[in-house]
Parts: sequence; structure tokens; C-alpha cells
Amino acid sequence: MSIWELLLAFVVVVLMLVALLANVLVLMCFLHSADIRKQVPGLFILNLTFCNLLMAVSSMPLTLAGIIYKSQPGGDQVCHAVGFLETFLTTNSMLSMAALSIDRWIAVVFPLSYHSKMRYRDAALILSYTWLHSASFPIVAASLSWVGFHHLYASCTLYNKRPEDRTQFVIFTGVFHALSFLLSLVVLCFTYLKVLKVARFHCKRIDVITMQTLVLLVDIHPSVRERCLEEQRRRRQRATKKISTFIGTFILCFAPYVITRLVELSSVVHINSHWGIISKCLAYSKAVSDPFVYSLLRHQYKKTWKDIINKILKRSSINSSALAGESRSRDLPQLNE
Repeated sequence: MSIWELLLAFVVVVLMLVALLANVLVLMCFLHSADIRKQVPGLFILNLTFCNLLMAVSSMPLTLAGIIYKSQPGGDQVCHAVGFLETFLTTNSMLSMAALSIDRWIAVVFPLSYHSKMRYRDAALILSYTWLHSASFPIVAASLSWVGFHHLYASCTLYNKRPEDRTQFVIFTGVFHALSFLLSLVVLCFTYLKVLKVARFHCKRIDVITMQTLVLLVDIHPSVRERCLEEQRRRRQRATKKISTFIGTFILCFAPYVITRLVELSSVVHINSHWGIISKCLAYSKAVSDPFVYSLLRHQYKKTWKDIINKILKRSSINSSALAGESRSRDLPQLNE
């Protein structure tokens, strides 16, 4: 193995371990907190978490084996199953992010009617559509034998080995990425830009009230005035940073891989195998970033996993004190003797 291949293998191992740890932590928070389970977005986050976990235990290990052995890991049936699952999970993850953006759009733009427009039944219907949408493309690909080991990405994925099917495969790949990556990106941009517009409007209203208050409070200390103005600047930047993170991570992780898949269809451009694996690793990195972007960095999830840690530490301290008490009680008879 070359130094590049060793480095890429190391990156895949790190992505796999971090994705497993972070998504398991999100799942633990979901199971531990009744408040999180009551919220409608929790269904979308749960679905996204399961997709990321399955990706970490199915596609990533086979890609690691493909990088190390430079050949198809396992038999054809295993590779076909993993390729089917990888296509399904990637599409499902993209559509789950789009569903989360729709939920935020309704909650911010239509706050008074949110509970009537986004109920558990509505969320279940949206998830049902994402599953049907995500399953349709790998089913077609598997029926036409367009799933296999692709050396460019060192993974089991969509792949056409028959030259006579090239035109049909090009059309299929274009439609697939248009209705998965592009559709999700359009939904993300539309919904989050609407949310940003409303957030900026509310920030302006709060800023006007704050400035009027500062003008009326003549005797206010300069440090207090400066803190108020600094809070204004943070408030204006907060929504922009969050929305930039949502859209930016989606583009950064998926766009290189999707563009590479589309460019690959052209026989004119030669793609380096190292870049193909790098683009695949970027797509895998979404399974690492999602738990932090959508869950673990939020206040409710922070509080939940801190409660879990505290509960574990308390149990360990109780067990240790109980063991210490037992040892002391055993030592007392020996001392009396």
C-alpha cells in the first residue's frame, strides 16, 4: 500500500468510529429523554441517525477493505446488498435533511399553525415518502444489474459493467442525482432562506426596541451598553451561522461525490482513483457531522447526555461505596478475632 492509501484507510477508520460513537449517543439521548421523543422533528432525526449508523456498519467497512485489498471485498451477493443499501441510505439521509428543513420552515414562518400542520401523522407520511423514494432507485438499479464494486471509489455502489447499457445508465444516474441531491438542496435553500428572512426581521424589531431602551436609559454604564450592542451583533449572526452550517455541510459533503459521479459518465475526463475515494470519504463525513449539526450541539441534547453521564457516574460511585462497605464489614470480624 502507498502512503496515500494508508492515509485514506486511516481516514475511513476515523470516520467510521466517530460516526458510530456520535450517532449512538444521539440514539441514547432519544431513548432517555421523553421531551425529545415528543417532538415531531425527533422522528426525522431518529431516521437520519439510523441511516448514519447503518452506513457506518455496512458501507464504510467494505470501503476500508476495498482500499486495503484493492479488490471486491466478499462475494457478489454481499457487494450487491451493500451497494443497494448504500444507495438507499444516502438518498434517505438527503431527504431526511430536507424534511427537517421543511419542519423548521413551518415552525418559524407559520408558528401559530405549526402544531396543526406538522403532527406525528404528517411526519410519518413524510418519512413514508422518503423511504419509498429512496428504495425506488436501488430497486431499479439492482433489477438491471447496475450495482457492483467500483474501483474508482473502492466501494460497492452504482456501477455499470456493460457498454451496451451506457446510455440508459447515464440517464438513470442523472435522474437519480437530480431527484436526490439536487431536489434536497433546492428544498434546503428555499426553506432555510425563508427562515433566515424571518429571523432577520425579528432581529431588526428587537434591535429597534433595544436602541430605544438605550437612548432612554441615560445613566446606563458604558460597559452595559457595549454588552447590549455586542448581543445585537451575536443575535444577527447566530441565525446566519446555523443556516450556513446546514446548507454548507450538505454541499461540502455531497457535492464533490455527486459531481465526480456525473463527470465520470463522460469518457473524455479521467478521474484519479485517489480523488474518487476522497470524494467518497467526504460523503461518509456527513454521517459524522449530522449528529453534531442537528442534535448534540443543541441545548436539549447537551442537557440530556450530561444527565446520562451524571447518572452513570452516580451509579459507579454508589457501587464503589457499596463494595467498600462490604469490604469493611468483612474486615471487622477478622479484627475482633
